[in-house]
Amino acid sequence: MTAEAAGSDPVIDVRGLVKRFGAKTVVDGFSIRVERGEIYGFLGPNGSGKTTTIRMLCGLLTPDAGEGTCLGLDIRTQSAAIKRQVGYMTQKFSFWEDLSIRENLDFVARMYGLPDRRRRVGDALDRLGLAERQAQLAGELSGGWKQRLALAACILHEPRLLLLDEPTAGVDPKARREFWDEIHALAETGLTVLVSTHYMDEAERCHQIAYLAYGKLMTHGTVDEVVAGSGLHTVAVSAPHLGRVAAELEGRPGVEMVAAFGTRLHVSGTDRAALDEALAPWAGRADVRVEPTGPTLEDVFIHLMNRSTDNFR
Repeated sequence: MTAEAAGSDPVIDVRGLVKRFGAKTVVDGFSIRVERGEIYGFLGPNGSGKTTTIRMLCGLLTPDAGEGTCLGLDIRTQSAAIKRQVGYMTQKFSFWEDLSIRENLDFVARMYGLPDRRRRVGDALDRLGLAERQAQLAGELSGGWKQRLALAACILHEPRLLLLDEPTAGVDPKARREFWDEIHALAETGLTVLVSTHYMDEAERCHQIAYLAYGKLMTHGTVDEVVAGSGLHTVAVSAPHLGRVAAELEGRPGVEMVAAFGTRLHVSGTDRAALDEALAPWAGRADVRVEPTGPTLEDVFIHLMNRSTDNFR
């Protein structure tokens, strides 16, 4: 969180949000508070309600129950005013592939009715490193450059809140890192960012995260708080024939998850004594190393998925 965010009024403050589509409850009793300048990550399996939640938070969808504010405005009665102050980057590239980068940005600026259009487009081109490519057709861009164009378009109207729906899907690691560096730079200016992601390394770059599973908020907080609050214990096992060891450990009392990480297994459970007992036969062997290690965010993610029930099943 930026220093400016501390002690300020929250950008988002909602309680008990519910959204139904037909007989299915997609979001069930969601409450959250987000401060100015925070990068807030939303994690969860496909169909967990992440995108629906984000759209309710900024007035793009009306909740069936619950209340709250976004940017100091009521999410039910002032949604039009909220939308004008939000930049929304969808998962699918949605710009005109037969227009150049500059032409795309100029078109977006016209749609917003922005004054001083040429300067704003030029500033966005410079900020996202697009100036040298401004004449290139959008359809010729790689995934990383399309991502930069989409982000440039989102910030043209100088929004106070930025919504990113799995923005780096299909983008190479270098482009993803550069994208996140820019997001942090924007947050330092006071822009608040909500982002949904499946990448654990991206979640770890958020100031706070929320884990949703099939409409319910399972946990939220900083990454360290979420990991510490999971109640999960993880032991790393190094041994020859890891596949055989994994097969023997699966299903033992105290062992809830077994996952291979390179040349080691992560063996996890919530009952530390039972987990140690399950691993005891291997702990004394000369060719096996058994050592406690902290659970990763991915361990916690899978643990929470295993505990949740798919309400669309």
